[in-house]
Amino acid sequence: MRRAVLVLLVISSFSIVARTQTADELVAKNLQAKGGIDKIKAIKSTRYTARLDLGGGFTAKASQENMRPSQVRETFAIQGMTAVQAYDGSAGWQIQPFQGHKDPELMGEDDLRDMLLDSDFDGALVDYKEKGNTIEFLGHDIVDGDDALRLKVTLKNGDIVYYYLDPDTFLEIRKEIQQFIRGSVRERIVDLGSYKPVSGVMYPFSIAVGSKSNPGSQTFTVEKMEVNVSIDAADFALPASLKQAPKSAAEKK
Repeated sequence: MRRAVLVLLVISSFSIVARTQTADELVAKNLQAKGGIDKIKAIKSTRYTARLDLGGGFTAKASQENMRPSQVRETFAIQGMTAVQAYDGSAGWQIQPFQGHKDPELMGEDDLRDMLLDSDFDGALVDYKEKGNTIEFLGHDIVDGDDALRLKVTLKNGDIVYYYLDPDTFLEIRKEIQQFIRGSVRERIVDLGSYKPVSGVMYPFSIAVGSKSNPGSQTFTVEKMEVNVSIDAADFALPASLKQAPKSAAEKK
């Protein structure tokens, strides 16, 4: 009996090691498919502009700028008004004219969690151990009727992102995001496609975002993607009117 238990423990240990190795192998294949780690890290800044389809015939203009190590600025323009959300590496701020807020204000915890995800310049898979993330390979799954390889990425803050990789190209075709905020779970789905190379690195030119109950409710079609562009750090920085304002509890963390 003891021998049988020992054998099972040994087999289980080898299984865990194999699973970990498989996860690392898939991450390596994903990064290679994108262009390789050297080309990925050679990109220091990005800027894209996109058409945003909101459904019902409504469209808007969207843009996003990222700069190493962890700065991001996103804009959304429709009907002559432009909303702004930005993160300078330590604090997040926004201008939300559609909600009646035309002056800059500090970002709340809910919105800040999204900006922290978007500010990870290379994404959660690159240098994941150094970032405090963990990765598990969960086997095969189905995405829109097609086979996919499923990775579970647990971020340092406890949030979870499930990556679905195309088994032929090893590029992401879907991400399922679970964020744990004040005892509740916020979930959404991001579908990725129409990859194109820019300076040797593959970027998705089609991005559909929605809740689990309404996936793809917002579709971004990238019209222009630029890399290693000159971006003024002041574009991300807290506006002067906010520099003396007390930080929210989320930002203090």
